[in-house]
Amino acid sequence: MQTPQRFRHMLSAVALGLMASGAMAMTNAEHTAAKNQIEADYKAAKEQCKPLKDNAKDVCEKQAKGQENVAKAELESRRNPSPKNSEKALKAKADADYDIAKEKCDDLKGDAKDVCVKDAKAAHVHAVEAAKVNKAQAEPAANSAAKAANVAETRKDAAEETREADYKAAKARCDTMSGAAKDTCVADAKRKYGQ
Repeated sequence: MQTPQRFRHMLSAVALGLMASGAMAMTNAEHTAAKNQIEADYKAAKEQCKPLKDNAKDVCEKQAKGQENVAKAELESRRNPSPKNSEKALKAKADADYDIAKEKCDDLKGDAKDVCVKDAKAAHVHAVEAAKVNKAQAEPAANSAAKAANVAETRKDAAEETREADYKAAKARCDTMSGAAKDTCVADAKRKYGQ
């Protein structure tokens, strides 16, 4: 599909334009024009989904909506730069990727679908937790010790969340096995992910 590529090029051009202009604040007119372009790109991308059938159409529509949501969050982050808005943009990307991945899993059945969904969830948790760490690193703090403590705590929480998600995905793969192979797989997953 050509629209996502064109969409990325448009976003890159907007970002480069902002950098070239000395990263000056975005005017209301520029913001409105960028929002209108995002909406137009979304409509064009969604239009390209119409001839598709079944799950291919659903995936296409999730991709179009995800790109729109990411573009809007990135626009807001450029308009009002802050650690919070940067985190929102990264989370929008993580959510879009997760929605698309889950939709692609619908083409599968049984254990393969379960594994696919757990893998998609694990990737989503990784991306969301990385966004939280990114925010903690970017936030100002009263002193460097307080900032270091906050970043360390955020990283610790992120590691716990990602380890749990990775374990669930590994366990879903083990569930496709039976007997001793399954038992060994589960034991290995528990050991690897500290469960």
